[in-house]
Amino acid sequence: MRAMSDRDEPTILPESGRRLSDASLPVVKQLAARGIIGQPFAHTESNVAARVEVHPLTAQRWHDFETLFGANGACGGCWCMLWRLRRREFDAGKGDGNRRAMRALVESGVVPGLLGYREATPVGWCALAPRDQYPALARSRILKPVDDRACWSVACLFVHRSARRSGVSVALLRAAADYVRTAGGSILEGYPVEPKDDKPVPAVFAWTGLRSAFEAAGFAEVARRSPTRPIMRRSIRPARPSERR
Repeated sequence: MRAMSDRDEPTILPESGRRLSDASLPVVKQLAARGIIGQPFAHTESNVAARVEVHPLTAQRWHDFETLFGANGACGGCWCMLWRLRRREFDAGKGDGNRRAMRALVESGVVPGLLGYREATPVGWCALAPRDQYPALARSRILKPVDDRACWSVACLFVHRSARRSGVSVALLRAAADYVRTAGGSILEGYPVEPKDDKPVPAVFAWTGLRSAFEAAGFAEVARRSPTRPIMRRSIRPARPSERR
């Protein structure tokens, strides 16, 4: 089920004359130049296990993002910059450098993903962008492109430990499909983990999500180059003109 929230997300554009942080290296500026500018969007997912309200990450919601990710930037100082940077740049910026790089991206007007809330508290994150904004994917032997069709990618799913196993990941994935539809996209791709022998996967190794969540959100496997790493896609119906951002 889905219903638009009555709390629309305001359009966020780069603030006139505002200087970005010193993390705005050329690679970050290039990403900003090619990114998606924030537009009104909200998505509410309700079921017996969870009620999750989803909004794009914009400058107005940066504090919520920091609160959710905590001092470790979700894991190991990543701040969800792994897929967006060359490996040496990512490693050099682990911690505060990657945090500043992500903030510079957000302040430039790019929407790098969606935040999920439960009772106004941030509980989940879904990194989302056109696939070509994640250069690390193209370099991956396992996750290289399936074909030459344009698609969007879910690069990361992070759920606060207090909200895990309660439907938050599925709600975020459904909201991601809704967001891509309103942006004019037709394919959403993900790279989940499929545990061997149904054994539990530690959260630190499941940051791209679990296959079961993607299946519940309407994704189907389209390729597999590793026993535990399927590539999954969801086809998205075109948005009506009045729905497009």
